[in-house]
Amino acid sequence: MSRISPHQPLEHDLLSRRGLLRTAGGLTAALALGGTAAVLAGTPAGAAPTTFIHPGMLHNAGDIHRAKVRVAAGTDPWLSGWNRLTANSHAQSTWTPNPQATIIRGGTGENYGILYNDIAAAYQNALRWQVGGTSANGDTASKILNAWSSTLTTVTGNADRFLAAGIYGWELCQAAELMRGYAGFDLVAFQEMMVNVFYPLNNDFLTRHNGACITNYWANWDLCNMASVMAIGILTDNAAKYDQAVTYFTSGAGNGSLAHAVPYLSTDSDGYALGQWQESGRDQGHTVMGMGQMGAICEMAWNQGDDLYSYDSRRFMKAAQYVAKYNLGQEVPYTTYTWGTGQSCAQSSQTVVAAGSRGQVRPVWAMLHFHYNRRLGLDDKYVSAMYYNVASPEGGGGDYGATSGGYDQLGFGTLMYAK
Repeated sequence: MSRISPHQPLEHDLLSRRGLLRTAGGLTAALALGGTAAVLAGTPAGAAPTTFIHPGMLHNAGDIHRAKVRVAAGTDPWLSGWNRLTANSHAQSTWTPNPQATIIRGGTGENYGILYNDIAAAYQNALRWQVGGTSANGDTASKILNAWSSTLTTVTGNADRFLAAGIYGWELCQAAELMRGYAGFDLVAFQEMMVNVFYPLNNDFLTRHNGACITNYWANWDLCNMASVMAIGILTDNAAKYDQAVTYFTSGAGNGSLAHAVPYLSTDSDGYALGQWQESGRDQGHTVMGMGQMGAICEMAWNQGDDLYSYDSRRFMKAAQYVAKYNLGQEVPYTTYTWGTGQSCAQSSQTVVAAGSRGQVRPVWAMLHFHYNRRLGLDDKYVSAMYYNVASPEGGGGDYGATSGGYDQLGFGTLMYAK
């Protein structure tokens, strides 16, 4: 699927895992992916697979099997993650969906909170069905997804409509991927909704940026739309859409592409490589959000055979270390960040790292820690401390406040990523 050359140096290329995915197949391959990737890093890139791996977004079959076995055995930390899930009001089989024909984010008549609450409920019930095997939860997840795919026709509002299309687009796909093949779930209708309602907005933003200067919008605006395009590509087995997201990640013109999202690199006094995040001078809530949005893209790509986590000498890991270190209360270097705004690209600058929302907890760290530290065996000192000392065990939507920021990531990383 990726058009990145397989012949570039290892750390500057997508570390392809397609050979293993194609030849091992099924649960054996998925279980292998749940462990260390030491043997995978050298796997040469091959031709694009003719089919996508399913399940293959935030969770592969190995992730699900591991969680199922560990929870059944009552083993921590999986049990603690499971208990956070089952205690969440959104994870109950009694949840009743509230589908809308039109979702508005930004401007008059905002109602997007209805959607993100139903997404959290669909995802959490889908997880309970996958891990716990309870058909009541599976039925509820299917009911929620079917209700929206048979009702929603429009996502609109002011510029924030692009955030809605991006964030809720990729999140909806996660629940649908978990329910793929479930009796009663209308996958075809759901795929049509994603392609006809969400993708046009995702694509429009990535190509036109709402008519603004290419640097006007923060990294998260690009990232959520990239994530939605990638997820829709996987959900619909569409290689062109998947490639669109991968290509934008590696070389896109906007602030969500890797080099623009992590513009400056440094090394701290302890020898740890750090990468300044594009929104670090804005506030820490949006900065930590970026860890979740880019993390979702990298995890989905990983499960389809592309290692974006390690692209450009693991530039994303350096950013995660930087963001974690600062949010642990430690100091980080900051290079003045200057960018063009509005339609005219009028310059604006941030001269210091922002303290707003510093230390805010969001469920984004488990995914990063268990990838870099446990899959790859790397020293992720600050990410590790952020996960174990602050965020563990991770919950999900409904556990981090009622506003949209608490629903910008699906969570439950302790349950699904611990290794």
